[in-house]
Amino acid sequence: MAIDIGLDDAARKSSAEALKALLGETYALYTKTHGYHWNVTGPRFNELHNMFMVQYNELWLALDLIAERIRALGHFAPGSSGEMLQNATIKPDNGVPDAADMVKQLAAGHEAVSKAAKAGIKIAEKNHDPVTVDLCTQRAQIAEKTAWMLRAAV
Repeated sequence: MAIDIGLDDAARKSSAEALKALLGETYALYTKTHGYHWNVTGPRFNELHNMFMVQYNELWLALDLIAERIRALGHFAPGSSGEMLQNATIKPDNGVPDAADMVKQLAAGHEAVSKAAKAGIKIAEKNHDPVTVDLCTQRAQIAEKTAWMLRAAV
C-alpha cells in the first residue's frame, strides 16, 4: 500500500537514514549501559547500579520509538545488533572499566546520542518532517539531561 503522509520518497528515505544513525548510537549506548549495570563495583555500587538500570530501561524504550518511526516512514529498521552497530560511533569496551570511568563513558555516550539526534533534526527539518524533528528533539533533550546528571555524579 502506498504511503501518503506528505513526504516524498526521497524525504522519507533521508529521514529514515538519519534515524538509523540515531538508532545505532542508542543501541550501542543501551548495550554499554546494561553491561555497566551488571558489572559496576565499588563504594557507589548501589547508587550507580540503580542509576544505570533507569538509564538502560529508558534507552530500551527509545529504541522502539525510533525503529517504529523508521517503519512509519516506509523503511525497514535494522533487525540485528550488527546492522544497528554499524551506524554507531560508540564502541564497546574491552574489559570492565572502574565505576568512575563507566560514568564518564556513559556521559560521552549520551553526548554522542545528542549529536546524532541533532543531525537528524537538521535533516528532518530540511525534509519538512515535523514528526521526526519532534522525536529527535525529545531524544536530544533526554540525552543532554542524562549526560549532565552523569557529569555531576563524577
